[in-house]
Amino acid sequence: MSLKQFKTIGIGVTFSPNLKANIYEASRLALMFKSKLVLIHVGEVSGEKKRKFNKILDPFFQQSLEVEFVFKTGDPVETILSVCQNQAVDLLIIGALKKENIVNYYLGSIARKITRKSTCSVLLLINPAIKRVPCEHIVVNGLKDPKTEQTIMSAFYVAHHLGATKLTIVEEINQNEVAVKVEDDKSLRKLNIVKERIKLRETSRIKKIIEHVSKKHTKNISIKSQPIFGKQGYSISHYAQIIRADLLVMNGPSKMTFWDRLFPHDIEHILAELPTDVLIIQ
Repeated sequence: MSLKQFKTIGIGVTFSPNLKANIYEASRLALMFKSKLVLIHVGEVSGEKKRKFNKILDPFFQQSLEVEFVFKTGDPVETILSVCQNQAVDLLIIGALKKENIVNYYLGSIARKITRKSTCSVLLLINPAIKRVPCEHIVVNGLKDPKTEQTIMSAFYVAHHLGATKLTIVEEINQNEVAVKVEDDKSLRKLNIVKERIKLRETSRIKKIIEHVSKKHTKNISIKSQPIFGKQGYSISHYAQIIRADLLVMNGPSKMTFWDRLFPHDIEHILAELPTDVLIIQ
């Protein structure tokens, strides 16, 4: 399986209080990945807007950052997605609220709508900073899914470029796989044996995936496999929050039905309440 690199990075920019921090984060990432940066502004083009963007970008121009501006009017979600396709964006960066209230959850914020529809990978930033905060610990999903190998390879690729020192692969295991009713010490021992067998199976599966990852991307990174029994999406989100991970990397969402919206699962739990910055691999 080939790794898709981030050759072009895009960011949707508006004149919000986080404008400078968002552009600084995107510019640093573009330099780290040796990528072109595309600034996408939904609105009319003007000299004043360009001057403001250029002023913020000036320190990065001095580092030879390649930047392209795109001004386009229209619906924010559809406009940003169309620009990403036209510009062949590999990674789209967007600011996001850490937690949505129930009204915003069902209506869906711009960030969440883009995440669900995007054909490129998406990085959701909850705490953009002007001064870089090092990314040291990355958590990535290891659930049994056709998309997972690509996601794990991408997580190591990102860890390598960001200088992360730890990467934990979390295998979320459905409780239904442990069909043992605990009634006494004997049944408890049986339950523990079943769980250990499942953990060994999952750890072996993840080990085989890691063997396909470029040694260049695993070098100097402490790798941990962490099986967790619980609800998919919720369990890994809670785990990332508890260990204070700097970045959570997840498979891209599958096409959702109306009922999936009403009864959220998997990645929808994470989109509703982001535990940290989240990278969704497409």
